[in-house]
Amino acid sequence: VQLQASGGGLAQAGGSLRLSCVVSGFTLDRYAIGWFRQAPGKEREGVSCITGSGASTYYADSVKGRFTISRDIAKNTVYLQMNSLKPEDTAFYYCAARRPMSSSYNYWGQGTQVTVSS
Repeated sequence: VQLQASGGGLAQAGGSLRLSCVVSGFTLDRYAIGWFRQAPGKEREGVSCITGSGASTYYADSVKGRFTISRDIAKNTVYLQMNSLKPEDTAFYYCAARRPMSSSYNYWGQGTQVTVSS
């Protein structure tokens, strides 16, 4: 099982970035995928997730209305569209996978840095 996040970079406040998480070794229609972030000196924060069925999504209050999670099963890819970026969105972003019936995330990918300038 592997997850690889990409798409990070430098953006100005108010700008947009789209992160991608390409997975292998399992199918997206069975595993929930979550996006997390961690800024220097802060705890890791759950940002968004999408269930294996794709029927449910979750957003942290801090990103609700600005970020959108989606997926393309054929491409084994989950996306995080980030609009109206704020400097406080600056962090290292990770994607993770949770097996069916698991209460925690089982697999973690390497992250991608997002930096938002004011």
